Amino acid sequence: MADKHNVMFVCLGNICRSPMAEAVFKEVIKQRGIADKWYAESSGTGGWHVGCSPDQRTMAVLKKNNIEYQHTAQQLVKDDFHRKPKGSKAEVFLLGSFDPKGETIIQDPYYDSDNLGFEKCYIQCWKSCNAFLDKYNK
Repeated sequence: MADKHNVMFVCLGNICRSPMAEAVFKEVIKQRGIADKWYAESSGTGGWHVGCSPDQRTMAVLKKNNIEYQHTAQQLVKDDFHRKPKGSKAEVFLLGSFDPKGETIIQDPYYDSDNLGFEKCYIQCWKSCNAFLDKYNK
């Protein structure tokens, strides 16, 4: 992994936004033919869903967009901050800060009663992951 760029997507429980972002990111790098240059994963700040699959609405939106994805929720741990190689230029960003239209916040769709929040999350992740790679895939 040392020769790859690493990215960790983080949200609250690791069943909605961060796995959506991870799945979208992996699809984008696959489509761009650069999957061999990147390593991506996701985790949550809380441990409520550790060991669970992503929310069924996350999976439905990914399936609708022809993205195959498997994931088991995990919690961000202290060691995740020690994985950067010596001399790393690791940075922390909001994924939405790369959104071309400036929609910085990717709202948590967990409590939405329909799939609209998950659809919007997918679109924001798609735009932001592409913009991130436009800037950092060098």
